[in-house]
Amino acid sequence: MVKSRFAIVTHILTLLAMFDDDYMSSNDIAGSLNINPVLVRKEIAALKKQGLIESKEGKNGGVKLIKKAEDIKLSQIFNLVKGENFTFGLAKNDPNPKCPVGRQMNSNLRNLYRTIDNNIEQTLKDTSLKDFKNQF
Repeated sequence: MVKSRFAIVTHILTLLAMFDDDYMSSNDIAGSLNINPVLVRKEIAALKKQGLIESKEGKNGGVKLIKKAEDIKLSQIFNLVKGENFTFGLAKNDPNPKCPVGRQMNSNLRNLYRTIDNNIEQTLKDTSLKDFKNQF
């Protein structure tokens, strides 16, 4: 889930950074992503809640960035998408607590996942949305 949401949210924010003086409709954004506008609106609501974008109603309405692209780090986007979860998930069932591997599996995986997520965040904190946008 994090993989696709990170791509979608980064795409949305990159578009808004490219056209920072304009309000973009969810239909226009969805056209660039080649996905249903409903999925875009879901992510727009999350971005608005985080204070990254604003919306305007009406014929010339849409959304636009309210933060400067250079002030948004890709690590912020990663954390927004990831939330409280790890990038990787645990098995839906609990391992057997009587097994020497099973009783420690989730604990050891959580430690590994914490390290992975910290490394991802460290890598992404050095790149701003503006830096990423400038690659296009």
